[in-house]
Amino acid sequence: MLRARQRFDKYRIVRRVAEGGFAYVYEAHDTIEDVRVALKIPRPSMIGPSAIEDFKREVRLMAKLDHPNILHIKNAGWIQDYFVIVTPLAEQALSDRMRHRMGVSTVISYMAQMLAALDHAHQRNIIHCDLKPDNMLIYADDRLRVADFGIAKFAQRTLSATRSGTLGYLSPEQAMGRPRKASDVFSLGLMFYEMLTKQLPEWPFDWPPRRLSVAKAKLPPAGVEFLRRAIEVDVRRRFTDACEMHRAFLRIRPALLAWDTRRRRRSTRS
Repeated sequence: MLRARQRFDKYRIVRRVAEGGFAYVYEAHDTIEDVRVALKIPRPSMIGPSAIEDFKREVRLMAKLDHPNILHIKNAGWIQDYFVIVTPLAEQALSDRMRHRMGVSTVISYMAQMLAALDHAHQRNIIHCDLKPDNMLIYADDRLRVADFGIAKFAQRTLSATRSGTLGYLSPEQAMGRPRKASDVFSLGLMFYEMLTKQLPEWPFDWPPRRLSVAKAKLPPAGVEFLRRAIEVDVRRRFTDACEMHRAFLRIRPALLAWDTRRRRRSTRS
């Protein structure tokens, strides 16, 4: 455990900002570049020699994902016997943002950015496997960046071995250890639903889920159908991947925004 004000190579620890099943995340000050950064340090209990080699390969893979909505790695390597991943420091995670009121236009913006990122990854045959609001980081001007592509396969192996993980956002087939691109689609659909309704559907994800009426009040029929197809339990009826899902979203996005504008005007008149 690192402590506040502790010197850590060229970094000075400010505070611990997150603690997950895989790693600790610290806010730190880079004393050379004079910027705040995030340090992700895997838990020693989770990382053995072979896993470290796998993780390095994943970091190299992540470095190939060059997209404005995908978090990039500033540095990765060993510092004082810790394996450390250094990234730009976000203002907050989507999980934090979701605790406050979100307008439909904001939800649509975040969804568009998530889909653009996953479309880029799926075109390169990279599956995230651990999509959740904690991994959606928000920066200045509401720029959203998807994090943790680099640990996707490690996270999946951990899930398969221990039956643990972020089960609330897992697709049925991924929970059984058979992830595919459509598994990321399911997770994106669940986040879209939660941003709209403030509630996750509960297993067995029967349609219609609870609070669908809340989503229907905010979306035109085409938006509701998009949502239904994204969280379809039968993987054969779901969007095949984020590329197909992104194209479908771009087609209906003008209708989503127009519907929201009319809805807000009606609310103002009443």
